[in-house]
Amino acid sequence: MSIATNGKVELAKFFDEGAYTTLYADANSAVTAAFGSANGQTVYAICQNGAAMSAKDTQKAVKVLDMAAKTGNPAVTFYNSNGAKLEDGLDALSASATLSAAVAKLSGVVPQIAVVTGVCGAGMALAAASADICIVSEKGELFLTAPYLSAANGDKLANAGTAEFAAKAGVATLTAKDTDEAVALAAQLIGLLPSNNLSSPAMFDAAAPSGTYNLAKYVVADAVKSIVDADSEIEFYAGFGAHVYTSLATVAGNVVGVVATEGGKGLCHSCVSKISRFVRFCDAFSVPVVTVINTDGFVKSSSDDVAGGIREAARAAATYADATTAKVAVITGKAVGTAYTALANADVTIAVNGCVIAPVEATAAVTVLYKEDIENGTNIAADTAKIAAAYEKEVCSAQAAVDAGVADFAIDASATAATVAAALDMLATKRESRMPKKHGNMAI
Repeated sequence: MSIATNGKVELAKFFDEGAYTTLYADANSAVTAAFGSANGQTVYAICQNGAAMSAKDTQKAVKVLDMAAKTGNPAVTFYNSNGAKLEDGLDALSASATLSAAVAKLSGVVPQIAVVTGVCGAGMALAAASADICIVSEKGELFLTAPYLSAANGDKLANAGTAEFAAKAGVATLTAKDTDEAVALAAQLIGLLPSNNLSSPAMFDAAAPSGTYNLAKYVVADAVKSIVDADSEIEFYAGFGAHVYTSLATVAGNVVGVVATEGGKGLCHSCVSKISRFVRFCDAFSVPVVTVINTDGFVKSSSDDVAGGIREAARAAATYADATTAKVAVITGKAVGTAYTALANADVTIAVNGCVIAPVEATAAVTVLYKEDIENGTNIAADTAKIAAAYEKEVCSAQAAVDAGVADFAIDASATAATVAAALDMLATKRESRMPKKHGNMAI
């Protein structure tokens, strides 16, 4: 059960120097609305105090979102409510629908951050999950159906409604140990993100990358750290899609979104869904996307296909193709077949020496292209491996990719960070438009 507060504690910790202007003041309201500066960025905030929400309270939140749209400033909502006031009857239902509509209308216009510090259920959970970023405190609860009601119906799951559960479901972008940490994360993100979809991301002091890239002993986090500025990362969706790493970071002081695949692992439908969600978020606010590719491709599993693998792979390919923000692909390991097709749709593609770029796996290719040589050899397995190794070196190398026009640069690993920074600098003035349409209809 959440504890009622007036919301002033969260707001004082969120806004710079604890200073903010209260909007639509009402001493009896379950919501405090405010306007001020957080991490140097002008922002609106809506803070629930743990009490039940009246229709009037919800309408106050809608007014704040409307004002954020008019002025082009981000909106942060701190969710902590025991639900709607039943005394309001159908007015409460109408207000909830109006809030969902306001959140949807604002999507892609200004950044929206949801911070779940207490109970957030039913209609409020819909609004929180619809935000661009959803931060869930370990002291909070996020659910559509209250866990005790689900358990009463015979569907009891451990940790249901918790931050861990929300992270595993791919709903929580970030989790925090408590309210203070959640508030601090929200303020940090506000400083990183542009104020609206017509603004550019902020610039920061550059710092030398702290990681080292090693293809022989590939660790995805280290590969990313060899490119981005030291201590600049905030990882997104860490509890979801384990074989993909996504984060906001800076490269030479420029804010970027990073997508990186884990070498030697296939991409399941959850991993691919995570990629699409993150890239679409970055594209909405023109945050450049750097994709670090080293993967065995989409997981080879009919069960995963049935679970949504084909749909999510199509969605990822469409998301990259549709994105107009600057896109840089860095191929550090394997990018074979549909993995290249879906993930390397970029303005600039950088191939690191030692990588493998091919339409199919080398072993499969040589069994067709060199069938007679293999059959006439003395040891089919050994001959196949030898020919495949030669094929990779001659046909699937970084330089071969440049020669074939499927990559723009072939570089040594030591030059990766500098080349990515140069590519981003080259793309800083990118302008691209799409054909007029109501909206896309990619697989979801």
